[in-house]
Amino acid sequence: MAAYLIADLEVKDSSAFEEYRRQVPKTIEKYGGRYLARGGATEALEGEWRPRRVVILEFPSVAAARRWYDSEDYREPKALRRRAAVTNLVLVEGL
Repeated sequence: MAAYLIADLEVKDSSAFEEYRRQVPKTIEKYGGRYLARGGATEALEGEWRPRRVVILEFPSVAAARRWYDSEDYREPKALRRRAAVTNLVLVEGL
């Protein structure tokens, strides 16, 4: 069953975030993930949420997404992202 990781990021350090963007795709691919959305334009239709930069990743399963998120491969890029941006991140199990 597919799983989706949804992130809303507020970039605070654009040069550090660019380095994160260079590092992270190969780690996502290694765990079977792929980008569905990566920072495109957003439009709020209802509610109070006003996302800044939305990223949606698809993984083959929740377990694969967790393996990626907790992996040694993602450890350094994750630390870089945490320094460069404020992030809200959720993992959603698909149908």
